[in-house]
Amino acid sequence: MQDEQMTRMYEQMGISETVYRFGRQMEEKLAERFASIDRTAEYNQMKVIRAMQENRVSEGCFHYTSGYGYDDLGRETLEKVYAGVFHTQSALVRPQIACGTHALSVALAANLRPGDELLSPAGKPYDTLEEVIGIRPSRGSLAEYGVTYRQVDLLEDGTFDYENIEKAINERTRMVTIQRSKGYQTRPSFSVAQIGELIAFVKKLRPDLICMVDNCYGEFVELTEPSDVGADMVVGSLIKNPGGGLAPIGGYIAGREELIENCACRLTSPGLGREVGASLGVMQSFYQGLFLAPTVVASALKGAILAANIYEACGFRVVPDGRESRHDIIQAVELGTPEGVIAFCQGIQAAAPVDSYVTPEPWAMPGYDSDVIMAAGAFVQGSSIELSADAPIKPPYAVYFQGGLTWPHAKLGILMSLEYLVRKGLVRL
Repeated sequence: MQDEQMTRMYEQMGISETVYRFGRQMEEKLAERFASIDRTAEYNQMKVIRAMQENRVSEGCFHYTSGYGYDDLGRETLEKVYAGVFHTQSALVRPQIACGTHALSVALAANLRPGDELLSPAGKPYDTLEEVIGIRPSRGSLAEYGVTYRQVDLLEDGTFDYENIEKAINERTRMVTIQRSKGYQTRPSFSVAQIGELIAFVKKLRPDLICMVDNCYGEFVELTEPSDVGADMVVGSLIKNPGGGLAPIGGYIAGREELIENCACRLTSPGLGREVGASLGVMQSFYQGLFLAPTVVASALKGAILAANIYEACGFRVVPDGRESRHDIIQAVELGTPEGVIAFCQGIQAAAPVDSYVTPEPWAMPGYDSDVIMAAGAFVQGSSIELSADAPIKPPYAVYFQGGLTWPHAKLGILMSLEYLVRKGLVRL
C-alpha cells in the first residue's frame, strides 16, 4: 500500500512509473553503500559538535553586530570552531568573502609577492580562477602584479606527474595550489590521501613551499580534510558543503596562523586585519549550517552515487563511475550532445522548490570561456550544496550535478532529469 502511494506521489510530481521503478531498483542495490556514507556523516557530526563545545559556543554568539564589528564574539568564536574542525592554527570565516573564487583570490594574493611563481600540479584550474591568476587577462590579476604561473598536467590516468612536478619547482616557486574537485573537467577528484602524498613529495623537495588546497565541494566527504595531511591552507565557500544550505554568503580560509593573518590583512586592510568586519546578523546561519553540514553532505553524496549508477546503466560515461570511492559531491555525466545537457538541467530545475517553473537556457556567464547552462532553484542564489546542475556547452558535453539538502530531494532531482531525457527520446528504458 505504501509503495503504491509513493508511486502515485511521484506521478503527481511528474515522474512516470517506468522512471520511478527504474530509480527504485538502483536505490535498493546501494543500501550498503549508503549506510557507509551515514557512518562517515556521524563521525564528522561528532567532530563539529566537539569543536563547538570546546570553543564554548553560546547564544551570545548569534547577536547582530554592525559598523566596524569590533569585539564580535560570534565571528571570533566561529573562526576558532573552524580551526578546530579543520585542525589548523587559525581560520578566517567571513560574510565579506563573496564566494569560493573570492576566497581563493584572497589566499593567493595575500601570500604571493611580485616575482613569485604559483605552481598547479593538477593541471588547469577551475575556469573562474583563470582570470584571478591571469591565464586569461583580467584587471587586477596576479599576472598584473608580477606573479607568474606554471602548471603540470596530470598523467593520462588522472594521477600526478611527479617527475615533471619536480622539474617545474624552481627558486621562484612560492606556492603550490591543488584543486581537490574536478571543476569543469572529467578527471577524477582527488582523495585526501592522494593530496597528502603530493604535499609530502613537495615538502620533501622544498619544505618552505606553501601548499594550498581548493577544498570546495570536498568538505565532510571523508573522515579527514587536506589540512590533516599537511596542507598549509584549505579554502572553500560557505554556499557549498560547510554552510549546510543555511549560510547565505561567505567563505573560509583555514591554516597556519601567519598565512591566515596575511589573508585577513588582504581581505580588510593592512593594520586592521581580522579585527574588523561586522557579522550583520548571519552568525546563527553560519553556526547552524556548519552543524548540519555533515548530514547535508551525506544526502548530496547519496544523490551523486545514485545519479552515477542510473546514467551508467543508461549507457553514458560518468565520472566517478558507479562503484568508485567518493572525494567530493560532484557527479559528471557525459551526455554527448547539447540537447542532452539542456534536457538534464531543465529536469533538475523542474524538481526545485524555488523557481521550478523557470526553463534554464545556456548563456554567456561572466568568468567562463563558453556558454554555460545552470539549473539552481535554490533558497540561496547559486548555492551548489542545494540541488543544482551546470555545464559548459562544449565537448564532451558533460553536465555536473551536485547537491541536495535532503536525500529525498536529491533523488527527485535525478529522477526528473532522467524523465526529461526520456520524454525527449534521448534515453530509452
